[in-house]
Amino acid sequence: MANEFWLSDAQWLAIEPHLPKNQPGARRVDDRRVLSGIIHVQMSGCRGRDCPPVYGPYTTIYNRWNRWSRRKLWQRLFEALRQLAPDDDFHAIDSTTAKAHRSAAGEKGGPKRKRSVARAAAGQRKSTPSAIPSDAPSRSR
Repeated sequence: MANEFWLSDAQWLAIEPHLPKNQPGARRVDDRRVLSGIIHVQMSGCRGRDCPPVYGPYTTIYNRWNRWSRRKLWQRLFEALRQLAPDDDFHAIDSTTAKAHRSAAGEKGGPKRKRSVARAAAGQRKSTPSAIPSDAPSRSR
């Protein structure tokens, strides 16, 4: 797949000392592969379930992201990666700088109300029809 993301050797060397060690549970899979998968999901905006299988099981990718988010581990990892970048270089992790074109919300003047074809054919209503049929006896005494 051409759109895969893989951590470079310099990035991995900066991140590796900050990863948790000796965690209980099942044997850990390749951290570099899973982290590359997590970053791929975040960069592409796809669901974890749609992550390419080259990064490993999507459940591992989601669970690792979720667990490390609760432990605030990502902040330390991003800080370690920031140390690699020059001070005058700008990197955005999220898409808060993305702007939509002014015409993306609709046409000029805002939304306009349009009559349905059926109502336009029937014409303007003169009054609201009564809920009680006219031949029914009156309920009042």
